[in-house]
Amino acid sequence: MAILGATGSIGLAAAEVCLQHADELEVVALSARSTSDRLVGLIRQLRPSALALTDSQEGGETVHALFPQLELQVGEGSLLWLAQREDIDLFLVAVVGIAGLQPTLAALDRGKTVALATKEVLVAAGPLILKALEEGGGQLIPVDSEHSAIFQCLQGQEKRSLRRILLTASGGPFRGWPEEKMAQVTVEQAMAHPTWRMGPKITIDSATLLNKGLEVIEAHYLFDLPPERIEIVIHPQSIVHSLVEFQDGALLAQLSLPDMRLPIQYALLYPRRLPSLVAPLDLTQIGRLDFHRPDLERFPALRLAYTVLKRGGAAPAILSAADEVAVQLFLDRRIGFLEIIPLVEQVLSAYEDTLPGAVKLRNPFSAAGSLEEILAADHWARQKISEIAVLLKRPPING
Repeated sequence: MAILGATGSIGLAAAEVCLQHADELEVVALSARSTSDRLVGLIRQLRPSALALTDSQEGGETVHALFPQLELQVGEGSLLWLAQREDIDLFLVAVVGIAGLQPTLAALDRGKTVALATKEVLVAAGPLILKALEEGGGQLIPVDSEHSAIFQCLQGQEKRSLRRILLTASGGPFRGWPEEKMAQVTVEQAMAHPTWRMGPKITIDSATLLNKGLEVIEAHYLFDLPPERIEIVIHPQSIVHSLVEFQDGALLAQLSLPDMRLPIQYALLYPRRLPSLVAPLDLTQIGRLDFHRPDLERFPALRLAYTVLKRGGAAPAILSAADEVAVQLFLDRRIGFLEIIPLVEQVLSAYEDTLPGAVKLRNPFSAAGSLEEILAADHWARQKISEIAVLLKRPPING
């Protein structure tokens, strides 16, 4: 197998799983953005034969000097180089954002198994991914805890028996905050997720609840359900990772402690269940499980995601790209927390009147029928939101 995004939170958790089950999982390739002590440690532990470094500014001389036996590829095409290798059966795709799209498509085109942790891949290019999956004969297994839970609950079930999906959300760190207090949120407060430990981008998305909105779009493609049959339920304890309801009224749920090593292991060893590093769940210690509806007024990202899903075409790619840049602007303290979603909405509104490149369509949201159109829409959104940010002309905020 290969771990794309090896030094991120998912990649590091996957490395633990692979070391525990070294007799089942052979890691032959890793990717990272650049060299680091963390990457060097992973190479020593996992002993891969190939390495991709996506940042061409970090040439990998240090890694190559330490591990001269490694096949090394550097730069923008390095992930695609890994995805085209014949000695890899299973790809864990855990890179941030649109960077995971081309290697995922390439792996599925070749009939490989993809354990997908990068939700932006399906959000931006769901129809293309499904087409590659069908034509290539590969397999796509979700790694997100929510989609893994649904995937597990559906094993052995007939598709026509499914009525709806209930995606659980912790509600993030601000679920009980009044809006006037949320206007003063700092980066440090937004990064303090109450139940999960994740990378910066997904942590901020969880605070705005756009992460859950992106998961609605992802679930639409993974499980072939219309938006009205995908619901969000706030569940602060993060013990029930999602539920499915069947036509007879029965609900099935997957419960466990909030630890990503469980869904990662399930995806990597599917369909087998072997002992894991995750502690057993003691419901008597948990004591109670709460559920309530999300507040769409205080968290408009949820309504935005449903709107974008219904529009289809290039809209999800625009949403994904604009959000990635907006989150970074917040992390860089250039915009406030409550400006993230309005800024994304502004980019989506601008796209209704402007198309990337020379493509002219009557309805811009009917675009994104090809990889080139998706990448063009992604590039346009990043440029547009950067232009808007420059116009703000604001010094860093929140310290």
